[in-house]
Amino acid sequence: MIWLYRLLYPLGFILLLPSYLLRMRRRGGYGHHFSHRFGLHSRFITWPENQKKVWLQAVSVGEVLAIAPILEALKKDKVSVYLTTTTSTGFKLAHEKYRSLTVGIGYFPIDFIVCSALAWRRINPDLAILTEGERWPEHMAQAKKRHVPVININARLSDKSFTRLRTIKRIAPAILNLLFSDLTWILPVSKRDLEHFRELGVETKRLRLTGNIKLDVVIVREGLEALQQLRCDVGLNTNFVLLGSSTWPGEELILIEALKATRLAGIACSLLIVPRHAERRDEIKKVLKQSTLSYHFRSEGLATAAVDVAVADTTGELRRLTQLADIAFVGKSLHPHTEGQTPVEAAALGIPIIVGPGMANFKAIVNELKAENGLVQIASAAELSHVIEDLLANQTKRLALSQASQKWHSQNGGAVERTLEVIRSQLN
Repeated sequence: MIWLYRLLYPLGFILLLPSYLLRMRRRGGYGHHFSHRFGLHSRFITWPENQKKVWLQAVSVGEVLAIAPILEALKKDKVSVYLTTTTSTGFKLAHEKYRSLTVGIGYFPIDFIVCSALAWRRINPDLAILTEGERWPEHMAQAKKRHVPVININARLSDKSFTRLRTIKRIAPAILNLLFSDLTWILPVSKRDLEHFRELGVETKRLRLTGNIKLDVVIVREGLEALQQLRCDVGLNTNFVLLGSSTWPGEELILIEALKATRLAGIACSLLIVPRHAERRDEIKKVLKQSTLSYHFRSEGLATAAVDVAVADTTGELRRLTQLADIAFVGKSLHPHTEGQTPVEAAALGIPIIVGPGMANFKAIVNELKAENGLVQIASAAELSHVIEDLLANQTKRLALSQASQKWHSQNGGAVERTLEVIRSQLN
């Protein structure tokens, strides 16, 4: 089956290439080390002598941030890590944060036999780690050829992926072998994901429920003076702040309308938008120009005055900026979006959370938070302004949501240590 994949991959790659190049152009920053995409990583990666070598792949910003405690622990264990990412934003953030914790940082190669094999020869690890939904057939086949174990940490399956793979299992079960058979360990983030992997045929002996490492990431809380300065820097006054956290197309307009409705109800409020993709700034600017509201984009420098809407079109600042919020709406959760973004940072900080109906990628987390009364889930965009007004007018409700979400977060730690146990067992 791997040879069929190798034959079909170039065709699929050519068909998807236009959209891939367009996305790269929009996001920018891909010119640096572009040769890595073809497996041309440095021939001179300096691996320390007598240390185990790990190749860790973290797709983008969220995964790059989440692996911090893994990298720190492996550094203490005297294990060397070569880190790869897929997106330019992930690559930039990795360089800013992890140069002292890794022997090198690069881009993950195209999953074509020539590119993957070349990258494997140059990196030559003792262990390969893939995060979340990263399960690349050629990458895993190259590992198997070299007798290198592969661990899928923080493994998850969205509802859409699970439904699709369950159908594939009925029609062509051999295809699933490409995704799962060469994985030494799969470490699911939740019981739901664990059962989904089992239903798809993954043997129990290769599964271990470790939980979500994103719940273990420690967020450094800013002091009051630093937060006041940050508020001024982005252009927010002392009003209530509504945060649009990791927003997607269409959601900025909905939040702007909710802001207007909240103000008409007599509640002084400003809006802070942190789009999931900073390169959408021109698109968001068009929406804001039509709104008649004042606005400021963080990429344009420090704000000179308070504005109605502040847009943080930067990378890696969400956790810090979330601390300015009185309420956080989590993006990619309103129609037509269905997958959702993570509510974990807001929960850890005790910021009252609102999510839309589409939270498929975080269904277990949302259900747990709802059960603890630590989150509000709306059925449609029409409900958003009403819920915002209700929460901002009721400090008792906000406090209850804050305490419940923080309690949930504190009770769901330990995933990093359980993940490290499996990693260390393979290295030893």
